[in-house]
Amino acid sequence: MVHRNSHTSEKGKYTPCTRLMFVLMFISSSLGLAQTAEDSPKTDAEEHWIALFNGKNLDGWVPKFAGCKLGDNFAETFRVEDGLLKVVYDQYETFDNRFGHLFYRMPLSHYRLRVEYRFVDEQVDGGPGWAYRNNGIMLHCQDPNTMGLNQSFPVSIEVQLLGGDGHNKRPTLNVCTPGTHIVLDGKLETRHCINSTSETYHGDQWVIAEVEVRGSEVIRHYANGKLVLEYSQPQLDENDPDAKKLIKDGNTLLTGGYISLQAESHPCEFRRVEMLPLE
Repeated sequence: MVHRNSHTSEKGKYTPCTRLMFVLMFISSSLGLAQTAEDSPKTDAEEHWIALFNGKNLDGWVPKFAGCKLGDNFAETFRVEDGLLKVVYDQYETFDNRFGHLFYRMPLSHYRLRVEYRFVDEQVDGGPGWAYRNNGIMLHCQDPNTMGLNQSFPVSIEVQLLGGDGHNKRPTLNVCTPGTHIVLDGKLETRHCINSTSETYHGDQWVIAEVEVRGSEVIRHYANGKLVLEYSQPQLDENDPDAKKLIKDGNTLLTGGYISLQAESHPCEFRRVEMLPLE
């Protein structure tokens, strides 16, 4: 005996009730797929990341070294070789406190910045002990044209890049505050440097540092895609002599500024520097 499916007619065709059920299932499935596509994260291509470093030269960037005029690339410290933006000290006899910064040509306010970096070789003679495998990305920088001739660091918020010594714990993407303060967990922080919760990256491995900057509202640090630090309300330090000169009408809040890459005495390489504008 053959048992017919209760959802079919005598001729084996689907009944109107069954056809309606399949139509509703198809519509529901289609809506589900559309919702999934809408909720899924955008790819880099869809987000339109802008390369700030072209892999060929330093076009769009200007250096400033302590003791040098703006635009003087002392001892060719910043250079492009093999498609990499490098911080190199092969023309130095000693460091002599020549702290340097490479500024991008225009100020920014709301954006994501992604940098891929690594430390290489040995620290130059005369470099301070704390600067071993130490570099940084400076956010909300003062206009480099306003820096003093012998000013070592721009007034800014520093995303500190640190490499491990092969043994000890040393997180990267910390925050340091030359001439500034931040608010962390609802409290004004006046400490110069605050550690992130990142892992320690030993050796010459590449690390992806990403920073989400939304004016004065919030700044977030990501190490290899993991959120490791978050703070808000970057502001000028009224007691800092360099910052005092930048305060206008009593307003200390920083809503934007220039970005720069540091040169603090240890060779470093960057193979990607890119930015995604945010609304």
